[in-house]
Amino acid sequence: MSFFKKFFTKEKEEDLDKGLEKTKTNIFSKITKAVAGKSTVDEEFLDELEEILVSADVGLDTTIKIIDRLEERVSRDKYINTSELNSILKDEIIQLLAENNTIDLEDYKITSGEKPHVVLVVGVNGVGKTTTIGKLAHQYKKEGYSLVLGAGDTFRAAAVEQLEIWSERVGCDFYSKGMNADPAAVAYETVKHAVDNKLDIAIVDTAGRLHTKINLMRELSKIKKSVGKALDGAPHEVLLVLDASTGQNAFEQCSKFSEATEVSALAMTKLDGTAKGGVVLGISDQFKIPIRYIGVGEGIEHLQIFNKRAFVDSLFGQNLVP
Repeated sequence: MSFFKKFFTKEKEEDLDKGLEKTKTNIFSKITKAVAGKSTVDEEFLDELEEILVSADVGLDTTIKIIDRLEERVSRDKYINTSELNSILKDEIIQLLAENNTIDLEDYKITSGEKPHVVLVVGVNGVGKTTTIGKLAHQYKKEGYSLVLGAGDTFRAAAVEQLEIWSERVGCDFYSKGMNADPAAVAYETVKHAVDNKLDIAIVDTAGRLHTKINLMRELSKIKKSVGKALDGAPHEVLLVLDASTGQNAFEQCSKFSEATEVSALAMTKLDGTAKGGVVLGISDQFKIPIRYIGVGEGIEHLQIFNKRAFVDSLFGQNLVP
C-alpha cells in the first residue's frame, strides 16, 4: 500500500519556504556572510560555521561531523569559490540525512502486508501531538484510505473531545472509552475496531507523557504490548512528535521515548515558529530515526511529508519546482 501519490507541488514548496524562513535567516544567511569574499576554507570560517550550526541547535556532535566532512570534501574536490562551497555543504547535509534512514516520500510504503496499518503516536504535552494526528488523518483520508482515530490520551482535559472533533472534520471513524479510561484498553479496542471493520489504518493517540516519569514511560510500553495483542505485528509504526522550537530538549525526549517504545519515525512540529530548525539535522544524525513529517504552519495542509532534498534546498534558497 503506497503512501501519498503527489510528490512536491509548487504550493507545498511555498509553504516549506515560508515555514523555514526563521531558520534560513539564522543559519544559511549567516553562512553566506561568513564565506563572502573567501577563496578557501580556513580556520576562521570553520570556527564561524561551528558557532552558527550550534546556535541553531544542530548539536555539537553533528556540527563536528558536518565540519569534518566539509574539510574532507573541500580537500578532495579542490574548492575554489563561495558558490561551490555552498553546493558542497548542501550536498554533504543531504548525504548525512540519507545515511540516517531518512526516506523520501516516493520510496515510503505504509505497509505491504495485513491491514490495518497501526500507528502509535507518542510525545509530551504541548508538542502538537493531537493536532498532528488530525492533520495526518486528513492526508490519509484525502488519499482514499479508511481509518479510525483512537483516543488513548484519557487523562488530559478535553483531549478526547479534541480528537473527536478532528475525526468529524476529517470524516473518519473515532473510538473512545471516555475520560480516565485505561489507555491500553483504548489502544487494544481501537485496533480491534479497525480489524473488525476492515479499515486501512488505525492511529492511536497517547497521553502526553513527561519523559522524566519512569512509571509513565512504562505505561507506554504496556500500551504498545496491548496493541500487539489486538493485531500480531502491531504497531507498525511508533511516531514520536517533537516540537522543533524546544531545541536540545527534543534530543532528551527522543532518547527517553526511544527507550520506552522503540520509536520508528519522527514528526517535527512548529518549524515555522523557530529559528533553530537545525535540530532536524541533529536529531536525524544522532538517533538514526527517519523523519517522516514536518510541521511548517498551523493550517491543515501544513503537515508535510519530509523530503530531505526539498528541505535542504529550501534552507539554501533553491527550489525544486520550476
